[in-house]
Amino acid sequence: MSTETTTPAPRLQRFVQQLTQVVERSADEAALLADARPLLQSLVAHDDWLPDALAQPHPLHYQQFLLHADPAGRFSVVSFVWGPGQGTPIHDHTVWGLIGMLRGAEEGQHFARDARGRWQPEGPARRLLPGEVEAVSPTIGDVHRVRNALPDQVSISIHVYGADIGKVQRHVFTEDGAAKPFVSGYANAARQESSTLEKAP
Repeated sequence: MSTETTTPAPRLQRFVQQLTQVVERSADEAALLADARPLLQSLVAHDDWLPDALAQPHPLHYQQFLLHADPAGRFSVVSFVWGPGQGTPIHDHTVWGLIGMLRGAEEGQHFARDARGRWQPEGPARRLLPGEVEAVSPTIGDVHRVRNALPDQVSISIHVYGADIGKVQRHVFTEDGAAKPFVSGYANAARQESSTLEKAP
């Protein structure tokens, strides 16, 4: 068996290097998402690289672990770990993002405001399966609610955002349109000695 399939670092390291080239090449969101999507698809096509320490569920809520933060703040890579039945409120991101399913399944429902300013489901909910990728952004649709689609298993998705998402002020919404600001941080922030997973033991 090759070293590539038995150690977590090479796959993520290659992804980060390729994504860095993408963001350096163009700031155009459509081009960036188009070029980054197949890179994330390639990363989540293999479930052999994420360390167990960054794949642990919390009994009460989902966990968000930082895998890589671009030194220039242009993007971040995060693992979202969902315990059975866990999910998010309606929320936004304020920057472009890509969501790649690594393990299990995730159900996402996009929302849009109606004429009264209330949030209503927009289109059908989408079930994301391993290897699949979807995009969000203020341009193409930025408000959604996500949950683990499996009632008895952990699910894990890999998210890429156009900023250090754990430091970005975003919003949680109620269906009547009320908004509450929040900054998500990271579950591993206290232990994060490096901005990259590649340097973790």
